[in-house]
This record gives sequence, C-alpha cells and structure tokens, in this order.
Amino acid sequence: MNSEVLHVLVVEDNPALRGQLRSLLEARGHRVEEAADGLSGLQSALADPPDVLVLDLGLPGLDGLGVCARLRAEADRHVPVLMLTARDGIGDKLAGFDRGADDYLIKPFSGDELLARCLALSRRHRLGAPHVLRIGTLSIDRRRGEVHRQGRRLDLQPTGLRLLLALAEASPRTLTRSELNRRLWGEDAPASDPLRSHLYLLRQALDRPFAVAMLKTVHGVGFRLEADA
Repeated sequence: MNSEVLHVLVVEDNPALRGQLRSLLEARGHRVEEAADGLSGLQSALADPPDVLVLDLGLPGLDGLGVCARLRAEADRHVPVLMLTARDGIGDKLAGFDRGADDYLIKPFSGDELLARCLALSRRHRLGAPHVLRIGTLSIDRRRGEVHRQGRRLDLQPTGLRLLLALAEASPRTLTRSELNRRLWGEDAPASDPLRSHLYLLRQALDRPFAVAMLKTVHGVGFRLEADA
C-alpha cells in the first residue's frame, strides 16, 4: 500500500472504465469517490474538494472543459485536475489548460502512469493550498487569474500566467525547460521553442518595472522564481 493516501474524485461516464479506475486507486490505498456526469462531479468537487480530480473530457451535459472552468471560478481552493481524453490534438489540450486543467492523459493509458501523475499533482499543488499564492511582494490569485507585485497589478496573457504559476508553485526549486514545456503544452510542445518568447514577455511584466528581478536563469539547468523581500 502506498504511504501517501489521496482522496481522488473520478468523473467518468463510462461505467467500466470508472470501475477500473476505482479498483486501481483503491488497490494502492487511495480513497475514491466517483461521478458519472459533469454536473454531479462538479457538485462533489465543490462540496468535498478532493486531493486530485480525474476528469473525463467527454461527459454528458456539462463536459470536462465546463466542469474545469466552473471549478476554478467557484472552488475556495485549488483542486488539481488530471483530464482524460481520447483526443490527442494540441488544440484540445490547450483548450483544457486554458480552462484550468493541470495535466492531460490520453486514452488508452497505463494504470501506473495514472497513479504517478495523481501523486505528482497532489505534491505539486500542496493539498488544500489557498487560491492566493504569495512569494515576497508577489501575489497570484489562482481563482481570479490576477497577479500583483508591490500592490501593482501585472498584465499577463494566459500562457504567461500559467508559466508564472508553474514557477511559483515550484519555488524555490528550479524547473528545467522540459518541465516548463510539459506544464504549458503537455506532450506536444511546439517545435518552434515558444518558451523563450514567453519567458521574455514574463520578465518584461514581472521584473522590468521593479528594482529586484524575481525570475532567475540557472545556467545549464533552467529557471526559478525567488522572493524579492
């Protein structure tokens, strides 16, 4: 049995797959709840926020994208979302990330991979963390998608916000380029190395107006966010 016990909510309309996921997770000692449609899944996640939400994209009624968007708007804490989908197009993945999904898993998948990703998400997001994340004078409101530094609101595009969140949640650990690419684009990072331009734009918004830089380059390793006070 795994020593780290998670509360996992599985929202999947296929009863056979839902049962397989429950058996897989419970066999490793995790506590599992399940829902067969988007609305009941959302209600369960809001009433008793899980450590990880395993969310199917193609749900009846309120689909996975709708569940994720409403969860981000209505929940009082950040619930890590692992989205399941049979679609492997980059457009579908980006749509999920834009609604607030934290990770993607393409069907069919191995049970070991799903378990590993659930554990990684639970650790990454520090169970029950509040929506407002603070590092020095920087505050990030996950729920509103607002960022302030020294009381000044920063204007960030959605990708820039996701990039800043990844760095902030890992801080003070350094994230490699491959880790950042995976957080932003899943397994289908564009070949044109867009990370470089997004890092530049983030520096312009986050550091240029201020005396102390928070976004640091660790040469040969990656990038990290450091407190400015």
